Amino acid sequence: MTHIKIPQDRIGAIIGPKGRIKKLIETKSSSKLEIDSESGVVEIIPEDDPIKSMRAEDVIRAIGRGFNPDKTIELFDDDFLMLDVIDLSRVASTPKEMLRLKGRIIGKGGKTREIAESMIGVKISVYGKTVSILGHPEQNQIIRTAIEMLINGANHGTVYSFLEKKRQDIFQSQLDSY
Repeated sequence: MTHIKIPQDRIGAIIGPKGRIKKLIETKSSSKLEIDSESGVVEIIPEDDPIKSMRAEDVIRAIGRGFNPDKTIELFDDDFLMLDVIDLSRVASTPKEMLRLKGRIIGKGGKTREIAESMIGVKISVYGKTVSILGHPEQNQIIRTAIEMLINGANHGTVYSFLEKKRQDIFQSQLDSY
């Protein structure tokens, strides 16, 4: 049995319209979910397959960190897909600083986040005090580095150049593996 506390405003996303997301998670994970909407605690009770119920934990954490529930379900179908969460409160000392960092990561009109997602093939969610990444380990590491560059004050052009270089490296390594 696992307990996960998620933000109150994300409980509805875990349940979904008419309980659809909750049922889908339960089916794919062969687990039962007990959701306390007042405390924000989700309890995962494994039934048949403990490994699948561990994946349910990642799915629930991802939804809790702001990802679209339909996109997080992919975690059940791809064993290499991982959730990586960066806690911005470790580097932002004031609410104003937190807002500034989140703005740098998202970019004007979401441009920076969109560019990073499309170049490296990940999904990024900026929610609360965290930035979360859904991708394969190599992709997550690249995005984590790009986010750290932005946090440390690198200009966006430098970060885009870094991402373009890494995108070419990934493409080349895929070609080499054939």
